[in-house]
Amino acid sequence: MPRMLDVSDEVRAEIGDEEADRLLAGENAPGSYDCTSCRTPGDSEQERTSTVLFIGDETAVLAFAHATCLPSQVVQVTEEQLRGAVKSITGDKVDLEPEAIVPEQAVLGVTSGLVLIAGELHPALVVEPTGPIVRPGAVSAGDDFLPLLIEQGFMPATELSDVPPVLHGWSVLLAMGQLHAVLQPSPNEGQPVAWWQAHQPLLVTDGWRAAANKHQQVLMFAAPVGSIGRQPREDLLRDALDKAAANGKLVAAALPLAGT
Repeated sequence: MPRMLDVSDEVRAEIGDEEADRLLAGENAPGSYDCTSCRTPGDSEQERTSTVLFIGDETAVLAFAHATCLPSQVVQVTEEQLRGAVKSITGDKVDLEPEAIVPEQAVLGVTSGLVLIAGELHPALVVEPTGPIVRPGAVSAGDDFLPLLIEQGFMPATELSDVPPVLHGWSVLLAMGQLHAVLQPSPNEGQPVAWWQAHQPLLVTDGWRAAANKHQQVLMFAAPVGSIGRQPREDLLRDALDKAAANGKLVAAALPLAGT
């Protein structure tokens, strides 16, 4: 029986017309599967399903996702990321990605957690550099991290009473149930590029992933070095966010989930 599969042009180009046609005919496609994004069961005979091709340095893995969770696409990952993603390990604590590299080679710390706003839990990423961020080409030793983000469309947050506005063009890539990257618009109006890329897929809790799929967006908060710190629990993370906001050291935006 033919499957309700979506195979994008870029996936078809990678796997070839013959393999794509076999998938669409139901020859190689699974009936039931675990969605590579939300990790809940799916059925390609009953609901629209996206083919997602993860390409590493030497190997590639074809995965499946609810079409409502992810569009059919090609995701470039490192071989290490691909191995980690295939294992699909899930965590049960507040998750930390100690270091990541942005194009300017600034080292960032990224924490995922749930934040309560107006009585509802929202998935959040909190970004804090390990040192001052200097504007490219600047000769002074100041910290331009927040001004640079404000220029990109992030808004100063003086309190966490309302959900920040959506920043279109940016997105958060959650795939195989794990966090891979924060994407920003390409300067050349091409495909989005990684503003932050996890060294290895960042584990997120089931609650965080469920909230992200419910809202279809992730709140991103950013603060200068020394404003948040490494908080091991979500209540302590919230306290640190509130203090940074009150001190005028926090910017925020809502980023669409898994946008391409």
